[in-house]
Amino acid sequence: MKLSVLMKCRIAATAAAGVVIIGLGAWSLVASEELMGVVSIGTITVTAAVTLFFLAVLVGFVGYFLSWPYGREIGGLAVPAGLAVWAIRTGNMKNLMLTNQSIEQKQEIFTTLTWEPAFWLIIVVAGFAGVRIAQKIFPQKQLDEQTKVESDSKSRKYINSAIAVIGSVVIARFFIEILAQDFRLSDVILGSVVAQPAAAQIAFAVVVSFGIAAFLIKTFLNTGYIWSIFAAAVTTALMSISCKRPNVLQRLFEHYPSVFFSNAIAAILPLQMIAFGTLGAIAGYWLAVRYQYWRKHGI
Repeated sequence: MKLSVLMKCRIAATAAAGVVIIGLGAWSLVASEELMGVVSIGTITVTAAVTLFFLAVLVGFVGYFLSWPYGREIGGLAVPAGLAVWAIRTGNMKNLMLTNQSIEQKQEIFTTLTWEPAFWLIIVVAGFAGVRIAQKIFPQKQLDEQTKVESDSKSRKYINSAIAVIGSVVIARFFIEILAQDFRLSDVILGSVVAQPAAAQIAFAVVVSFGIAAFLIKTFLNTGYIWSIFAAAVTTALMSISCKRPNVLQRLFEHYPSVFFSNAIAAILPLQMIAFGTLGAIAGYWLAVRYQYWRKHGI
């Protein structure tokens, strides 16, 4: 299974559509008036959120045709590619911490961040919904059996899905901790604290981490990348719950500047986790498909 130059161009065009339509064209929906403002659900109006949802459906719909004849498999790439532009342009967690100095304010932020990943996940899913709508109107041939997830019994399927989510969370968290580090200090209570990583470092760490997770769960469980994408939301939610504990915030407040966090994942915005995590999951899945094909056919 080898992609032609034309197919690679179509994949690039699909990602470019998301970048142009969402990443650049729809930036005004979420842009903050502050120079280093953070793109967050707290700053997005209901009208902007609804507009973004339908825009994501449209982008997925367009992506289906741009990546023809593999629109069903590739079209969903467009929306996270657009969101990734926002994830680079946005302010970071450091900005939020610096403008919300009290422990109560920081707790409120992490409470919001616990649920915010669900919003960005819905936007990504809206893109896949657009792909699905396009497929219903203009069906295309399915890829060969090598790229399909095997249909096991329902109980087995549910078990594999649960393992895939949990495994993706564990794997991604492990590698993000290694790859998304900035300046780190040892702490007798928290173990260590880490300074805010740069946006490019966050992008690299999250894409690679979820790419590895999706590769492994496809290889060993033969499950789709949707579970690794879902795991990106779970990863941020779990970390936010952990970070808002009073003893953790009190320790950071008393001993460190606001640019330090108890964990590298705590310094990653939900938008960044979902956007880069989705791109990594899709890439990791298809690398696993290519690897399995190579093992079977030797080419």
